[in-house]
Parts: sequence; structure tokens; C-alpha cells
Amino acid sequence: MTVVRNRLALVALGVLALLVIAAVFSPLLAPDDPAKQQLLARLEPPAWEGGGSLAHPLGTDQLGRDVLSRVIYGSRVSLLVGIGAALLAGVVGAVCGLFAGFRGGWPDRVLMRFADIQLAFPSLLLALAIVGFLGSGLWNVVLVLGFTGWVAYARVVRSEVLSLRTRDYVTQARATGVTDLTIMRRHLLPNVLPHLATIATLHIAAAIVAEASLSYLGLGVPKETVTWGSMLADGQLYLGTSWWVAVFPGLALMLTSLAINITGDALRDVADPKAYRR
Repeated sequence: MTVVRNRLALVALGVLALLVIAAVFSPLLAPDDPAKQQLLARLEPPAWEGGGSLAHPLGTDQLGRDVLSRVIYGSRVSLLVGIGAALLAGVVGAVCGLFAGFRGGWPDRVLMRFADIQLAFPSLLLALAIVGFLGSGLWNVVLVLGFTGWVAYARVVRSEVLSLRTRDYVTQARATGVTDLTIMRRHLLPNVLPHLATIATLHIAAAIVAEASLSYLGLGVPKETVTWGSMLADGQLYLGTSWWVAVFPGLALMLTSLAINITGDALRDVADPKAYRR
């Protein structure tokens, strides 16, 4: 089973490619300034509806801002938060999982009990509490979502290392005087990287949804920064009359999360073909 043979995964990768292009080239692709207010054109419907115009293909919001431009610019924050949180959580989780699984003993017990304590708290509520303490801000959101997501990486890496540390090549490396740090870096880490990539892919989707939830509640990225979550919050009052204000950012959020999850499932099948055949 490969990603190339999985048509659904190819479609998901195409959606992600469009998302990356939109995020990187937002100034070139957006038809208008996402913060530009045009009160005379407020709540203008999409181009295919009566009263709409090609100047605003997806309509405008309550302040006359172009919805398409705001959706395109919102992809930048979503990708930055998702990838940043996944990288931070992946590094912290991989280091803790390698150390706990390889050394065992009291370091393993302390780290895993700390992980169990964190898992006892709902991740979104924990993120809300930390953001409320640190304050809103892009990097605070990345830090919080990275901190709340390291446990999944650590537990998976630890379980893999527990089985790998008894292999012959690890025993031989120890017998020849290779340091523990070198063994973890050269022999154990490469074997857990496929699992880390799969978890990171799924974590990116979870972080994007979490960021949108925080922004929806007004506790995420500052209000002046365009995010899909803040667009949903702004558009909820107009669902009955101007549905496009909330539907299009919600649709972008849904398609992005779905595409990332499908890609993560495909990566899991590639990393573990036996599990796919079962």
C-alpha cells in the first residue's frame, strides 16, 4: 500500500498543496486587502447569487471585507500554528519518549506519571487555562498547543523504544562502548521517525482546530489577525441572513482538517503495511 495508489490520499494531498500555495502566496492570490473595510458593500452575497459581484466572489462580511481574501489569509495562521505546535510537541515528546523508554527505572516512571496527569485534563480546557494565564498571541498559542500535545508523541516513542532496546544491534553497540546518547540518536530515533511523522500529521489537524476554537472564543490570535476561528465568531450572528460570512471559513477549516487526517492515515498505512492488510 502506497500513498500513490490511494486515490483519496492523492485528493487530500492536492487539497493540502492548494492550502500551502494559498498560505505562501496570499498577497498574490487574494483579490483584496483582507482588512479593508467597505461599509457600502457590507454583507454582499457571493457572485453567483442575486446582488453579488465578481469583485467579491465569496461575498463580503459585516464590515464589507472580502471573504475570499480573508479565507486565503487565514490559511497562513492555521498552517503556522499547526506546523509550529506539531514541531514543538514532536521534539519534546520524542526526547522524553526516547529517554524514558531507553533508560527505564525512575525516569520512566516520573515522565509517564506526569504524562498521565496531563492526560487527565481535557486538552482544550488545559489550553484555555494556559492561554488565559499567558495572554493571547500567535506564539503563545503555538507554545500552548505544543505543550498540550507532547504526550502522544512521548507514549508512542516510549513503547517503540521498549521493544527496540533489546534488539541485537543495540546490545552490540553497548558492548562496543557506544554511548547511550549515540545509540538513541543513531539506532533508535530513525526507527521511530515514521511513527512520529504520522502523529505529527494528525496533530497538525488537531492544532488547527484548537487554534480556531481559541480564536472563536477570543483567546487565541489577536483580533486584528485574520483567522478562520475569528471569522466564524464574526459570522455566527449572520447565519440566518448572510450565511457566507461563516460558512466559507468553516468549510475551509473542515476541508483542511479532513485532508490532513486522510494524509495521516495514508502515512500510517505506509509506515505499517501489516496493519493496513489486517
